[in-house]
Amino acid sequence: MSIADLFDSEFKNRNKGHFSAIVRVALADGKCTPEEKAFLDKLALHLEIFPKEYEEILENPLKYPINPPYLYVERLERLYDLARMVSGDHHLGDKQDQLLIKFGIALGFTPSNVNYIVNKALLLIDKKVDLDTFIYEMKNMNK
Repeated sequence: MSIADLFDSEFKNRNKGHFSAIVRVALADGKCTPEEKAFLDKLALHLEIFPKEYEEILENPLKYPINPPYLYVERLERLYDLARMVSGDHHLGDKQDQLLIKFGIALGFTPSNVNYIVNKALLLIDKKVDLDTFIYEMKNMNK
């Protein structure tokens, strides 16, 4: 196995774990709303989850281990991706905040500050900032 194959395999497994964690959040209340399903469809494409893998994860999201981001910057990177996708679905309206709050908690942000973090993230996404600016602003939002 080449280094490239090893990296690609690790990347795919990380994406499957990330997607599986988001599916668990979406199904936590026992149902998957049409908005959540549409978001999962879009996220699967973004994370390069194949249709067969998608169905397997929906049927059993516990199959893949959760690999929550350890570093704060990694959580911010995932939040950036999720916020861009949620924000891009303009039909979600007020539900975009609720959906992103659920995912923010799954990423490891605490319930006591997740609302503030999500609001700040969506404001930055509305300004169409790049990833570096997003991370800088989110890291320095309390200064």
